[in-house]
Order: sequence, then C-alpha cells, then structure tokens
Amino acid sequence: MFQKKKGIDIAVDIGGITTFEAAMRLFEKRLDEKNLSRIKEIKHSEIAVKIANSIAMCEPETVFINTGSEPDKAFIREMALKNGEEANLPMDGHTIHFDLKDEQGRIIDRTYYISNEGEDISSLANKMDRTKALIDIRDKMAGIMRGKTMIVGFYMRGPIGSPASNPALEITSSAYVSHSAEILYRNAFSVFDKEVDRRGHFYTNIHSEGRNRPEDLPNARVFMDRSHQTTYSFNCTYAGNTLLLKKGNHRFSVDKAVYENRGNELSEHMFITGIEAPGGRITWCTGAAPSGCGKTTTAMAGNHFVGDDLTQMWIDENGGIRSINPECGIFGIVEDVNWEGDPYLMKLLREPGTEVIWSNLLIDENGVPHWTGNGEDPPLRGKNFQGAWEKGITDEDGKEIPISHPNSRCTLTSSALANYSPMSEDPNGVETRVVTYSGRDSDTMPPVWAAQSSDQGVVIGACIVSAATATEVGATGVKRAPWANAPFIPGSLAEYMDAQFKFFGNDKIAQDKKPVMAGLNYFLTDQARGGTSSKLIGEKRDVKVWLAWLERLAHNEVDVIKTPVGNLPAVFSVHRQYRFQNRHAVRGIWERTRYSRKTVRNS
Repeated sequence: MFQKKKGIDIAVDIGGITTFEAAMRLFEKRLDEKNLSRIKEIKHSEIAVKIANSIAMCEPETVFINTGSEPDKAFIREMALKNGEEANLPMDGHTIHFDLKDEQGRIIDRTYYISNEGEDISSLANKMDRTKALIDIRDKMAGIMRGKTMIVGFYMRGPIGSPASNPALEITSSAYVSHSAEILYRNAFSVFDKEVDRRGHFYTNIHSEGRNRPEDLPNARVFMDRSHQTTYSFNCTYAGNTLLLKKGNHRFSVDKAVYENRGNELSEHMFITGIEAPGGRITWCTGAAPSGCGKTTTAMAGNHFVGDDLTQMWIDENGGIRSINPECGIFGIVEDVNWEGDPYLMKLLREPGTEVIWSNLLIDENGVPHWTGNGEDPPLRGKNFQGAWEKGITDEDGKEIPISHPNSRCTLTSSALANYSPMSEDPNGVETRVVTYSGRDSDTMPPVWAAQSSDQGVVIGACIVSAATATEVGATGVKRAPWANAPFIPGSLAEYMDAQFKFFGNDKIAQDKKPVMAGLNYFLTDQARGGTSSKLIGEKRDVKVWLAWLERLAHNEVDVIKTPVGNLPAVFSVHRQYRFQNRHAVRGIWERTRYSRKTVRNS
C-alpha cells in the first residue's frame, strides 16, 4: 500500500528547517529586500518550510521569488539568454534551447521512486530505498546552486478554483525551466496560500542543471518522493527530466486518484478537444496515446482545443464526467508537423506574434528553425542537437544525422491557437462524452473501434501496443503501453486498473452521459496490410473523420457492426465539410476496417 508523509522528508533532513519561524529567519538572512517582501506574502507554514529547506540544501547565491508579473517574466527570459540556456532567433519572441547530445529525452535509467518498506511500486519503474536516496541526494545536490540564482515559482496545475487542480512549486536554478513553466502553467503567486488551503496539499519540484556538462550526465538523477509529494532533479536540462510540474507531478496526481479518491477521479495521459457537429453541437473528447504517438495532432483535429497531453477527470454532481487540462500550453514534438496536417500550429511556428521556445532542432544560417517532416525545402547546413550540421553528415557509426532530433520540441501558449477554446480556463471543466486510446500499432487493430461496455473500454486502454519513440533515451522496439500512462503510474498496475474499472463503471455516471470508449490507430502501414511499402496507409486528416464518427456514436446517430473486438463503423453519412474535404478518408476508413471484419469472420 501507499501512505503519504511516511518516512523522513529528505529536503527537511538536509536543510534542517522545521518551523515557520526558522524559515523566516533564513529568508531574512538570504533574500534581498524586494524578494523578502514577496516571500512574506506566503503565510502557509508548510510552503515556507519547503522553500527554506530548498535554499538551505542547494545554497544559491541569490533567490528570486517569481510573482508572474510581466517584469518578472521578462527578467526570467533575459536570465535564460544571459546564462546561455537560450539564444534569440530573428523572429520576435522566438528562442532556441539545446540540451546535451546524450540527454534528448527522459533519462528513465536514472529516474527513481523513493521507496518505503512494504510499499507497492510499479514493476516497470526503478526504485531506491529512502535511506540510500537521502545519501545520493545529499551527496549530489547539497550546494549545487552555489554561484547561481534560485527561482521560486508558484503554479496551479489546472484552472484556479477547479476541484481537480493541484498547486505546485517549481524551484530551479535554470531560467529555461522557469521560462517554460511560465508558458505551460498558471502562475498563482497571489492565491497560492488560498489554493493550498482549499485543496489540502501542494507538490514541490526542486531542480538544478548543475554545471551542465556531458561528463556530469552519469550523475544525473530524477527522484520522486511520493510520500512527501516532492521531486528532486539534478545534472540535467531536458524539460521532461527537469520541468517536473509536468510528468513528475502527474505521477503524484495518479497516486491521488488511485489511493485517495478511487472511482471518483482519474489523472490521465490524454488530450482534450471538442468536435463540432452540424448545427453547432460540441462534443468533448479525451484521448490517450504514448508520448510521440499523436496526441497533439489528434487534439488539433478538433474544432475546440483544450489540451494535448494531460487530463484530470472527475464525476460531477449531475452524473457527467468532467475534464480539465493541468497545463495551459504545449510542449509538443515538431517532427512531421506541417502545413497540410497541422495548419493551426504551423501558423504560430512560422508567422510572428507568438512566443516560442524551440529545442533540439536545426537552426539554419539565417536563424530559421527546421525539422524533419515539415514539408519544406531543407537547408544544406546549420546547427542542430549534435552541433554543426551539413547535408550528408554521419555519426560515428556511419549513420546519417537528420536535421532534427525525433524528440525536438516547441513550447508555446495554447491560447494563441486559432481553435483554442475559452473552456480551457473554466474550473468546471468540459463534459466528456468520448474517450479514445491509441499507439503506434502498425499491424494489429483497425483505424477506429468502439467498446461495447465500460469494462471493455478499460481493457482497450490496457491493451495499447506501441513502437518505442525518441521521448525516452535508449528506448527501442515494440512494447505494451497500457493506457499510455504506464510510465507514470507509481504504484501497482493492478491497483490502477481497478481504479479505471471503478471510475468508468461508477453508478454515479448518468445513463445518458456515459462516454463512448474507443480505440484509434493511425499508424497502420501498407506492408502490414499485404503491401510492400512501410508508408502509413492513412493521413493525419483522416482522424477528423474517425472523431466525427465517434461524436455521432456518442449521440446514437450512427450504426455499428458488432464484432468480438468491439463496434466497427457501418456506412455513415458525414457533414458536407468532411464529405468533400476528406472523402478519401471516409472511403478509406471502410476499406481499412474490412481487414478486421474479415479477420473476425475467419477466427
């Protein structure tokens, strides 16, 4: 089982601060007048103690309390440039950040849960005994910020006032990490005490990039202390390892759903988007997919964008499932993002007016970013994730180096999107009627199929198969990716699965509000369907048709073919917009599902 506040709090043990009064004495000694006046606005004892211990442990030269004001944001951006963590590009508001060559994804081999005796921890994860973790953190993190500025940020993971939002501290010496947090999360300095009191908890993330040298990467670590809802990250810079407001705190939220409120809430690796039907009806969809497997693309296929990566869900008093996005920005993979498939995103990336942090792609001689699959003429030379680059350059194994790393990213605010929905900031969330699961499955399942019951829907999620992506350092091959959430489930998968069954099967969900639960698969290849090419059978725009069918299925407006694997689409009519713009996809969805129908008949 899992227990909160079990075992020593490592930050407190190293820092030695145990009371609010002691925290204030340290602030008065270490902070200048301006930042001292700011920290005094925080009256909550546990918050003050956690920040004070972070200072005592890391020993920064100065401390900056970030209130989220425009001058504070400008200060952080300028610090990122001054420190060399980012560099300006010619397009106004655009910067480039490069991680170390060997840290282009999550360092799963150096990521650990801090474990207590008798505690269940996922068999898919690494763990380290609390006593051993204390020694490692003290050895590598004590004094790590000497000569640096510590930035303390106060954020909400979700709209302020929402029943599923979670307050979180981001404490870091990296201006790039802090800059990213300001784009991706809601700065809540002015209401942080109030939100912590309302929710009864907060998360803490303590990070330092250290000296940021290749030789330090073997000593890079990401620790997650579930008991004290604190992450420790050091000697690394890639946002997936350092901006632990994201996947680190997502793990804590999974714990909360599984062990504290089982059957009534979920924390999922899902997008949120709204599909608009003829007549203006909006049906809200969430969908899970492993990192690098199309969540952003699918979210953009909707008419009303809320989020592309994470979702907090709960059952409201009227029997509906509500969903919010913990984030308010996009940290999206750019490989294969192009004008044909992703026009909304491309407009922000290629036209002025939106602040963008680029990472780990190629910058040409004119300061223009380029990436694999953008549909544009590639440059002949430039600088990318491994250094100077020119067409045809190879690595030490003789393999040609692409213009961009497969995990290269863009960071930008969601509100800049043309299809952005103001519902993103509604604390009541959106009522969710469709839930999808997908992965990079080249040969197994059809493009779309719907569960015949909530239990079958949970099983569809449990059976995701996906090719490994570049989001994890060293990951290869094809593997199971249950619910696309398995890397972020701290406890046993059995407990998590039980929470899924209890949530979607909860009697509190009204009969007319039960969601359609379905599988999506837009990574089928021609080769896997009897052809000779490894090219994908479908196109990105096909997903609009699949979501349109699921939207109508949620309102009982289409027929299905019942099969042992679920309900497949019968011939259906679609809105004129889809019929003319995507007639190949309407025809294709029928043609491609016929293989599954044939398989079912012959089995």
